[in-house]
Amino acid sequence: MPFTVDQLSIAGKSALDFHLKNKSVDQIGHERPWLKEMMKTKGSMPGGKENAVVQLRYRYQSNFQFFNGRQQVSYNNRSTIEQASFPWRSAHDGFAIEEDRLIQNGISLLDDKKPAQNSQAERVQLQNLFAEQIEVMDLGFDEQFDQKLLLDGSAGTDDIEGLDHLVATDPTTGTVGGIDRSVAGNSWWRNNFSLGLTTTTTTGTIIDKMEIEWRNCIKNGGRPNFIMVGSDFYDGYRNFLLKTYGQVNYSAGDQMSIEGGTEVVRFKGVPMVWNPTFDDLGGTWAKRCYFINTRFMQMKEIQGKISRKPPRPYDRYEHYFGMTWRGALAMTRANAHAVLTVA
Repeated sequence: MPFTVDQLSIAGKSALDFHLKNKSVDQIGHERPWLKEMMKTKGSMPGGKENAVVQLRYRYQSNFQFFNGRQQVSYNNRSTIEQASFPWRSAHDGFAIEEDRLIQNGISLLDDKKPAQNSQAERVQLQNLFAEQIEVMDLGFDEQFDQKLLLDGSAGTDDIEGLDHLVATDPTTGTVGGIDRSVAGNSWWRNNFSLGLTTTTTTGTIIDKMEIEWRNCIKNGGRPNFIMVGSDFYDGYRNFLLKTYGQVNYSAGDQMSIEGGTEVVRFKGVPMVWNPTFDDLGGTWAKRCYFINTRFMQMKEIQGKISRKPPRPYDRYEHYFGMTWRGALAMTRANAHAVLTVA
């Protein structure tokens, strides 16, 4: 028996709802570490606002003093808070299934409102068709979303302002969160950076520069807990350590084996995560390393991924299914993060 249009719509939307509800953060591919990290620590923001607004404490205005006996002390009115506003964006992906394709898969449709009786085989065929379409749509969404979360948002007027905008390779220019970084008085809103690190054996600057920027991050907000790199930086750092110091630490269980590969590379005890998307983006991305403190960087969602089922147009025999997301990437402290590049 054929399916009715209503049955098709319900089956498709139910399958999409089930997929989105049951997909955990752990199911985001290892090849997208930035998206995965941001989804782990995401927060919510209310609707009815044009931007994700965060409060920034950028100074103390202390009038601390020592005093003796009845010596006069002073009090002051303090203005220590600045606001940063990050515009939220809407993202969409969707697929269409034309009725001819359904027929090719052994599925026919009726406009009848009365529910049709279908065989188990017909229902399985329809479920399999939706499962493939939903899976590839979701994977494609994550692939594109992951890239946009890294870029600076300049490729399109509706693009999200990603990591390259917030933690810039030149943080002395541009406006971030509505605050002009080129103004000397706003230097507190600039991330740390060091470019052109060298990896020549024994004389390379890579370790010294990483130490400096790590301390700068700690000074301004605590220890970074997420390090993300491109392949050129990863290889340069690893090879510099091996060739300069010639030391590899093995656990007790590895004493009787020889391993030519490198399972985990760390700096200050934090694993250095290679992000394959860096290499895909081209330019200087493969040469980059980011020190991120996720306490001060968060995805703000108005609405996470939800399923959509627009109506079929009167002049086209195809049916539409989609998903949308709305939110922003927000930062509450710029100088707790750093970006570095190798030469």
